[in-house]
Amino acid sequence: MVAQEYVFVPVRKEKKVSGIISVPDNFEYGSSPAVILAHGSGNGMFHPLLTHMANVLAQAGFLCLRFNFLYRDEERKSPDGEGVLEATWVNVYQFLRDHPVYKPSSIIAAGKSLGGRIASQVVAEGYMDVRGLIFLGYPLHAPGQTDSLRDAHLYRIRTPMLFFAGSHDPFCNIDKLGGVLARIDAPCILEVIEDGDHSFKLPASSGILEQEVYAKILGKTLSWLKTV
Repeated sequence: MVAQEYVFVPVRKEKKVSGIISVPDNFEYGSSPAVILAHGSGNGMFHPLLTHMANVLAQAGFLCLRFNFLYRDEERKSPDGEGVLEATWVNVYQFLRDHPVYKPSSIIAAGKSLGGRIASQVVAEGYMDVRGLIFLGYPLHAPGQTDSLRDAHLYRIRTPMLFFAGSHDPFCNIDKLGGVLARIDAPCILEVIEDGDHSFKLPASSGILEQEVYAKILGKTLSWLKTV
């Protein structure tokens, strides 16, 4: 059984965001790695993929902190402004990095859609020193707008990156993403979920269960983590 601790992270003025830390049985202060998981724009830290990922990674020895952005905790539908989102990521990172009980040896930043994009922006700006970045559906462009890519900052990143993308994701044309990754100097791996959408859901006709898709994502993630 993975132990869990609810935490509240100060982010701006007197406001805090909520989070859950999943703690491995064998976690050692100052010498064990950690993963921070951020949600997408239309969901929160209890999204099934993030919950599953936190539990599996904790069982594999990685402390996991998943958190809500401020707008989610305040039950607002529209995401916070870019500055607030970026500051929240940085504050959560610093909270875990300097935690008096856990203080991990290294941190990997991961996020679903918006959460991953914001993490990559603050890493590109040098505000977070992470061992790697994991993108669970990178929102490369708005639906139908493949000529306007959110890629400029990615070329400044030097840490290894793992991208998961559905082949039918309206927010990420696979060919466009492949072209972007080919121009990035940092080590990049792309894992395509065939027939998957932005949340890796497959058509019912595929006969493949959601749990099977999650198992594939976690299997690839654990293999990648051994290399970074």
